[in-house]
Amino acid sequence: MRLRAADQRGGKRFAALLLAAAAGFAALELPQCGQAMVGSAPPAPAELGRTVVMILGSTGTACTATAIGSDLLLTAAHCVQPGADYKVLGSEPGQPPVLKNIVHIERHPQFDIKRLFNHLATADVALIKLAEPLPARISPAIGDGRTGGTARVATLVVTGRPGPLQIRLYDPVSKGLSAGLGACGGDSGAPAFRISGATPAVLGVVSWSTGPNLTTGCGGLTGITPLARYRGWIVETARKLGTPLAP
Repeated sequence: MRLRAADQRGGKRFAALLLAAAAGFAALELPQCGQAMVGSAPPAPAELGRTVVMILGSTGTACTATAIGSDLLLTAAHCVQPGADYKVLGSEPGQPPVLKNIVHIERHPQFDIKRLFNHLATADVALIKLAEPLPARISPAIGDGRTGGTARVATLVVTGRPGPLQIRLYDPVSKGLSAGLGACGGDSGAPAFRISGATPAVLGVVSWSTGPNLTTGCGGLTGITPLARYRGWIVETARKLGTPLAP
């Protein structure tokens, strides 16, 4: 797994937002929409689309997670709150869905769900330890988004000057003023990639979304929790869970 700090230099900043469509489900306490990503984004290329899987909760929630180890997933802390059971949705292409067991969930100790609901910065990061390794087609940093639907990708622009606590993205065409590309129900926990350079690097995870002009819904802003600030916690927690990450 590669983590990058937010770029503080001038000029446009782009992030490729990778979202796994999960029609029929809504992320915990986030607005429901007919499809996960709004704006008719194209399917993700294979090298990015293979990174994501879906996490389903016993209360009817659905989120997205990124494979960062053979049996370790990265997602948003609000996706795996106490009081519910969670499973990984996975199956071979063309086969009936299979729910895979989770043995341990670690949420960042500084996560505050009240701040999240107010679109304020918080440590919205969690790790999920699986009972068994992911299928061979899902490899760390490159997994298979077809487990929960169609993985789609959108290139969004960072608003203002990104900081270490929160990054806000919008569709460069609609600029958040009218409905455009962005996250929606089921996309929480999805990875955002920094696309400068030859190799995309995981920049953060999706935490929330708004409708146009900061209304309730989807297609306006997409809120990202950057990972650079929490890299130490991620690496140390992964080690404790028995899946050490490369430096």
